[in-house]
Amino acid sequence: MNLLLLGVLLAVVAVGYQFGLRKSRHIAGQGNNSATLHSRPGYYGALVALWCGIPAILIFGIWNFVEPMLLRQMVFSQIPAEVLSHLDVSSKEVLLDRVQAIASGFGVTDQAQPYELSAAAHYASAMKIGDYAQFAVVVCIALAGLVFAHKKVQQKYRARNYVERFIRIALALCSGVAILTTIGIVMSMFSEALRFFHFVNPTQFFFGTQWDPGFTTSGTSDGSYGLLPLLWGTLLVSAIALLVAIPIGLFIAIYLAEYASPRLRAWAKPIIEILAGIPTIVYGVFALMVIGPFFKLIGEMVGIHINATSALTAGFVMGIMIIPFVSSLSDDIITQVPRALRDGSLGLGSTKSETIRQVILPAALPGIVGAFLLAASRAIGETMIVVLAAGNSPLLQINPLEAVSTVTVTIVNQLTGDTDFASPQALVAFALGLTLFVITLGLNIIALYIVRKYREQYE
Repeated sequence: MNLLLLGVLLAVVAVGYQFGLRKSRHIAGQGNNSATLHSRPGYYGALVALWCGIPAILIFGIWNFVEPMLLRQMVFSQIPAEVLSHLDVSSKEVLLDRVQAIASGFGVTDQAQPYELSAAAHYASAMKIGDYAQFAVVVCIALAGLVFAHKKVQQKYRARNYVERFIRIALALCSGVAILTTIGIVMSMFSEALRFFHFVNPTQFFFGTQWDPGFTTSGTSDGSYGLLPLLWGTLLVSAIALLVAIPIGLFIAIYLAEYASPRLRAWAKPIIEILAGIPTIVYGVFALMVIGPFFKLIGEMVGIHINATSALTAGFVMGIMIIPFVSSLSDDIITQVPRALRDGSLGLGSTKSETIRQVILPAALPGIVGAFLLAASRAIGETMIVVLAAGNSPLLQINPLEAVSTVTVTIVNQLTGDTDFASPQALVAFALGLTLFVITLGLNIIALYIVRKYREQYE
């Protein structure tokens, strides 16, 4: 019923747009002389469409929000009081699910009680009446909006002002969604992290050098929760990845932007960007099955012990994965450098390589720093590659040829399996996530400072 209602509502909105458009053109005259109107005919059509759609959509959303609560109360009103008095919150939810299953016709596995059948019958009847009532109310409101807005279409009516005001509000709301989502994520992690710090001292967490949380069902904080081994493993793997991705990606961008022919650039750039579309689990399997054994074989040939699963293996493959982030963004930034800077440098006698090093790269530095930041954030937050290729060894060691563990891998480990989500063994995942957020925020602040500094110099 909801899909049918939305389809009818879209049809009414389309009709309203046409009505507003036709009436405004009729007012303008046979020659569609919109100069006699305050706004273009399209604005009047959009105004009528908005009056058809926005109030009806609001009522539709409020109805769907309120109706389940009313139906829930109606179901419980049909259940005998002596039955409800013996049910806790979870048992009431199970009962509600059983009634809904019976009302939908799917039924339940065991024998339904008479009061469940009675409640299901009332539920089905109320649902049917509610669907028809919702359909009638929403369509009537849409038609009323059409009639109201159609009467508003006059020669001096400021339709453009109202439509553009609505567009500004819609854009502001879209921006607010992203901001509120970020705030919601941070607050949820922060609240759960505070619960974790009731079990574990923050000093022990942030400065501890041993990670051994253990798994208990008693809700105690038995074990060690030192962050430093995980943080070091994350930074070590990310540093190796950036050492691989930044030089290669930047050199690819310089070549494609300054040296490659248009024909070579046309097919080379899309092929490089395909690397960004490969699922990370594929990179993880590739690292585990190919790169890790290859590095181990190379180490045996030169007399160096290299673990097949190590920071080097994970970082190298991760670097390959983030090459497109560096190369594609840097290439776009380099090509946006004004041609006048190139011509001026070459006209003064500089070679092409000197022009790139002393003119183009400094001018494009803010955008290139942004590309490096995106690559760093991608490396820090990567999970699947390090799960398969890093070795999951939470030890504080500087040797990149040995196995390590990262913050993201530990979050996965702590939240999977048979875990009590009120225990410190699970709550630590939120503290780790909040730590990653703070690290990423710090990178953003540093990059913003660099971008502003050099933008002032070269703009």
